[in-house]
Amino acid sequence: MSFNIALSGIAAAKKDLDVTANNIANVNTIGFKESRAEFADVYASSLFTNSKTKSGDGVTTAQVAQQFHQGSLAFTNNALDLAITGPGFFVTSDSLDSSDLTFTRAGAFKLNNENFIVDSNGNYLQTYPVNDDGSSAAINLTTTNGLQIPETAGIPKKSGQVKMSMNLPATASPKVLTAFDMNDPATYNHSTSVTVYDSLGESHVQTTYFAKDSTGAPADPNRWAAFTAVDGVKVDAVAPSGGMVTATGTAHVGTYINFDSSGVYKAPTPVDVTYQALGAAPGAGAIGPGADQNQVLMLRLDNPTQFSAGFEVTSLEQDGLTVGRLTGVEIGPDGLVKATYSNGSSEPLGRVAMARFANEQGLTQIGNTSWKQSLDSGEPLAGEGDSGTFGTINSAALEQANVDLTTELVDLITAQRNFQANSRALEVNQTLSQTILQIR
Repeated sequence: MSFNIALSGIAAAKKDLDVTANNIANVNTIGFKESRAEFADVYASSLFTNSKTKSGDGVTTAQVAQQFHQGSLAFTNNALDLAITGPGFFVTSDSLDSSDLTFTRAGAFKLNNENFIVDSNGNYLQTYPVNDDGSSAAINLTTTNGLQIPETAGIPKKSGQVKMSMNLPATASPKVLTAFDMNDPATYNHSTSVTVYDSLGESHVQTTYFAKDSTGAPADPNRWAAFTAVDGVKVDAVAPSGGMVTATGTAHVGTYINFDSSGVYKAPTPVDVTYQALGAAPGAGAIGPGADQNQVLMLRLDNPTQFSAGFEVTSLEQDGLTVGRLTGVEIGPDGLVKATYSNGSSEPLGRVAMARFANEQGLTQIGNTSWKQSLDSGEPLAGEGDSGTFGTINSAALEQANVDLTTELVDLITAQRNFQANSRALEVNQTLSQTILQIR
């Protein structure tokens, strides 16, 4: 029996060496989780055995248990490199139509020849579908799919509103509004321009002309008029709540801008002033062929002022977008994947699916730093990053192996000593047996 006990000790020491060597070998493996050999004593007795004098029958390997504590992060320059801070796993599938899911902590993802996000083994990263606002449409592992980065251009957006704020000088010389002519600088005081876009993403220049009103006896010193043109073609105001003014010589309709005696803007109210459809009469030709000829442009005056200072545009913006080209992919802490375009727009593409288990150590290892669910692990619980206990997703980072090389080297020495000690026990047993056989 002592031979078997010594042999079990040698086997246990060898298993400990194997586990330690595997940990050391994978010290640079991304997402690797170290293992620990756990042993139990062997004891057997019967009704006719005196348990008080039983010595035991050796040792056996109870389990090689993986340790899922956090590994340190290594930051990279690749936005598709992902690391999880906290519990949770990435979900992958070996094909686009497969429901056979695997789980991993290795986030070294890249694009394949079809622009799908895959890992080093070609497995597809699974994502949840999202709504236009970026919220998850469904958080369920049965609804996940592979994520393809689009190569198409960003969709243009026609301008619908121009928002501006400015100071109109109180000391400006009044003009005869009915004589306004955008081609004659003497008929207006100041102008400013902004680039707007039609429904096809073509750019156009909208120019707004400001003229101080000289109408009345005496003239109102606190009233101005605004006229608008697009690409040098007049665009008339329609139904502004602050009143309209017509330049009779050019049949150009503008809107009044009224201030109080303190130079504070007071009309029209509400602030929006809508201009006639671009490209339609009298603005025919302002929009090119194929674009939306019923495009409406809204001018929103954002609290302009009339102070005793020079003309100054304090803010000027519009809400249209030209055609955009894909410039990058961003992944947030919650796993939301966004495509960004050169026109400043962004489009949510999906949300990285995450899963966790009641018993991580019950997962079945399949190699390539991946696991599958088992009866011991329980069913995967679906979730998203930066919520609950699923951890946070870090873009442009990789989780390193959670192996402490110093500890492993010490364990290697310990396992070696255990192997030597059990080998010595086996040698002593052999010597004793030989001594007994030589007795005459």
